[in-house]
Amino acid sequence: MTGPVVVTDIVRADAAIAEALGVRGVATVHEAMGRTGLVGPGIRPIQTDVRVAGTAVTVLSWPGDNLMIHAAIEQCRDGDLLVVATTSPSSDGAFGDLFATALKARGVRGLVTTTGVRDTADLREMGFPVWAGAVHAQGTVKATPGSVNVPIVVAGATVRPGDVVIADDDGVVVVPRERAAAVLSAADARVAKETADREAYGSGAELSLDRKGLRPLLAELGVEYVTQTQYEARGDGHA
Repeated sequence: MTGPVVVTDIVRADAAIAEALGVRGVATVHEAMGRTGLVGPGIRPIQTDVRVAGTAVTVLSWPGDNLMIHAAIEQCRDGDLLVVATTSPSSDGAFGDLFATALKARGVRGLVTTTGVRDTADLREMGFPVWAGAVHAQGTVKATPGSVNVPIVVAGATVRPGDVVIADDDGVVVVPRERAAAVLSAADARVAKETADREAYGSGAELSLDRKGLRPLLAELGVEYVTQTQYEARGDGHA
């Protein structure tokens, strides 16, 4: 199908799995998923110390136009996270506190957008988290058709309606809905491993060089251990 559409009956990832992935966080899920799905670093939070996860409702808008965000609100439900991209780059402030008020009333967890946002102090005060490409007070129009709940690209990552989107201080990661359960299992395994590592390092019982078996790699790469006297005798040191 071509042309502007609003898809009304999207398949969403399991809500409990999405919530559990959110607890694991962006960095852990990204690593557990084979270092894929990460949104580029240009999409940054307007708040700190907030972590959310939800199922994506996607919006594809024209730059400088927020008409389709209005249309998308009707398609949102509890546990969703709104994800907005434009057909070409735009930093205009397409989203503010009135949108957030309507979305929060529907149980939406937050916003990820390639566009600009405004009313940021109000958004923080009302506890509606946002990850955006810019903060910009420039207003927008409501004049151009776009689409809701179609695949979009957000800073290099493909987001499909119903995928799991996790966002925190480290950025944003996207988990395809079909892989959500498997990624959660892999994330849990990674959390268990990191917990054991943390205990070992915290007690001083082991170094990461030994626990991760990195000493042979250093030797293979030609890294030598020498004394200060040996180093200076080589003439490698600087006065």
